[in-house]
Amino acid sequence: MAKLTKRQKVFAEKIEAGKQYAFEDAAKLLSELSVVKFTESFDIAINLGVDPRKSDQVVRGATVLPNGTGKTVRVAVFTQGPAAEAALAAGADRVGMDELAAEMKGGDLNYDVVIASPDAMRVVGQLGQVLGPRGLMPNPKVGTVTPDVATAVKNAKAGQVRFRTDKNGIIHSSVGKVGFEAGQLKQNVEALLSDLKRLKPSTSKGIYVKRVTLSTTMGPGLIIDQASLEA
Repeated sequence: MAKLTKRQKVFAEKIEAGKQYAFEDAAKLLSELSVVKFTESFDIAINLGVDPRKSDQVVRGATVLPNGTGKTVRVAVFTQGPAAEAALAAGADRVGMDELAAEMKGGDLNYDVVIASPDAMRVVGQLGQVLGPRGLMPNPKVGTVTPDVATAVKNAKAGQVRFRTDKNGIIHSSVGKVGFEAGQLKQNVEALLSDLKRLKPSTSKGIYVKRVTLSTTMGPGLIIDQASLEA
């Protein structure tokens, strides 16, 4: 049997296997266990009672976290005219059309979110192989193809997270940073859960939110007692 590392021993001493933790207790414990030299993110994994093999049970959307993610978000916008001015005023890092597409084709992809107005999709459509693999392709289902690009920019800058069930029916999302108050993290998770429940597929049967697990970038995952969350 492999020996436990020093960190693993600390985790084993502090964490009760199989226990369901009240959310704020879990957040505080994970913060205490964070001893790395960088600021870790808090991540949530939500197991949903869906069959992701069925297209009508794929859960996809976006949530603006009330307390943000703690990350600086770089936003590029494909649009023109008055909408371009509005996007810049809202805080977009780069706005353009053909010239922006050329930059991205050339490898300038230092953006976290790409937004487009509907009339710009003729340009964005050429970038599927560039943006798609990076999860940056604008999509109306998550609000990144919209005539109101200014609001989309504000949402992205405010800490909007986009989500989609993976092949196992699990939603993964960052919900903050170590250093956030437990109450702030809780509000973020409750906002995400509220949107997930609103998007429940009509064909999903049985328990919808099956498990909620909170972790940090380098830390263990703690199972959350859902009764401690309001959503």
